[in-house]
Amino acid sequence: MVLPKLSRLNWLLIFIIAISAFMRLYRIGDYMEFLGDQGRDVVIVRDFLKHGNLFFIGPQTSIGNMYLGPYYYYFIAPSLLLSNFSPIGPAIFIALLSILTTYLIYKITVKYFDNKTGYIASFLFAISPVVIKYSNFSWNPNIMPLFALLFIYFIDQKKYIYATLAFIMCLNSHYLALLLLFPALFIIILDRKYITHHWSSVIGALFTFLLSLAPQLLFDLKHDGQNIKALTIFFTQRETTVSVLPYKALPILPAMFNQVTTRLLAGKVESVGVIVSIIFSVLIIYSLFKIKNRFLNISLVWFFSGLVGLALYKQHIYDHYFGFIYPVIFILLAITVSRINKYLAIIIVIILSGLSIFSNQFQWEPPKQLVTTQQIDKSIIDKSNGEPFNFALLAKMNYDPGYLYYLSENKNYFHLKDLITDQLFVVCEPFQIDCNPINNPEWGIAAFGWAKIDSQWEIGDIKIFRLIHNPTGN
Repeated sequence: MVLPKLSRLNWLLIFIIAISAFMRLYRIGDYMEFLGDQGRDVVIVRDFLKHGNLFFIGPQTSIGNMYLGPYYYYFIAPSLLLSNFSPIGPAIFIALLSILTTYLIYKITVKYFDNKTGYIASFLFAISPVVIKYSNFSWNPNIMPLFALLFIYFIDQKKYIYATLAFIMCLNSHYLALLLLFPALFIIILDRKYITHHWSSVIGALFTFLLSLAPQLLFDLKHDGQNIKALTIFFTQRETTVSVLPYKALPILPAMFNQVTTRLLAGKVESVGVIVSIIFSVLIIYSLFKIKNRFLNISLVWFFSGLVGLALYKQHIYDHYFGFIYPVIFILLAITVSRINKYLAIIIVIILSGLSIFSNQFQWEPPKQLVTTQQIDKSIIDKSNGEPFNFALLAKMNYDPGYLYYLSENKNYFHLKDLITDQLFVVCEPFQIDCNPINNPEWGIAAFGWAKIDSQWEIGDIKIFRLIHNPTGN
């Protein structure tokens, strides 16, 4: 009786999920990113879990002095608690969400197409280096692929409340989630007859969305409309932010298409990415004439409206910015590849798989950012000799919450605003930074006053200085 049941298992899907899990969970504590943003998040969530301090806003955006909603913090809180406040807990949780996304890409693609299409889409998503990079550490943009996929799927299935909940999480991930409204509007237009007879569901969904904004509105009431003002400035003073004229995206669209294709499909290999982009664009054009499918049309609107939106953005486009189109690019590729000559399709999939596998993170030594942070903090506590101390960080690409997550639990640590102690520990991450803490204009050092270096050491190429007061300044 056991063998027939085992034979009915979808072994190829199990293999794909296993690959996805391995790529994201193997040595996650060593490969995960743990910098300022991750430290900030766990500091805030730990404070909520230990002291019950609620939060009404989420992370601050990199541009515009705007804040996201608070739900990402609440979302990762159970994983931090279950891991006994280890930052690895939320990282594992994010990895599990990405593994779930791999599975859902298969299930949703199979629902609209077939098994072959589902296998190709989910497998290439499972092994994409960029997808993996943003799947094994805790960061608000990293939940976008899952909830973007769920949003489009639920709204197409006319499950408007579920779609709204998914969109709320997207918007709490990154404001680029607003670009998902274009494929959503396309679906609504397709379903306009259905909606006219089920308008109460739409009203309920809108009410749910407006209710979700309550924490941010309360924050703005207390802080003189800070977030609303920042949003207004962002969209009205557009010299360095966005253009609202769609035709201005046209000259940039080919480069944007190539960037997204190269990063996600070509293993970040730019010399090959152009070729992959050309082949992919030809396959898309071919699909327009040969394939008649509602979800294909939705996917095309989802993908190209996203590209146009990104092309209208006037700042540098980082890989995590297009997280909201991660799922659809693999779905589109799978749809088009699975409908051409079988042998040509196999060759394309093998080449793309090779590009992704050979660009995988495992070919490099893990950065061990969390371990290094813990070692540095332990060394500082040991060198403080049980006496009060202050802390400062010199870095170009980082800020201090990652270090303070552990230091702030020590009773001898004091912020310079609260107490200037007799010793200041300065951590210097030497990337593009002059590691000279003496007379440095950084506030965390200057506020300590005249100082001299008492001792210094290195951990993982990061320099640590112990400064003591030097009243003479010599």
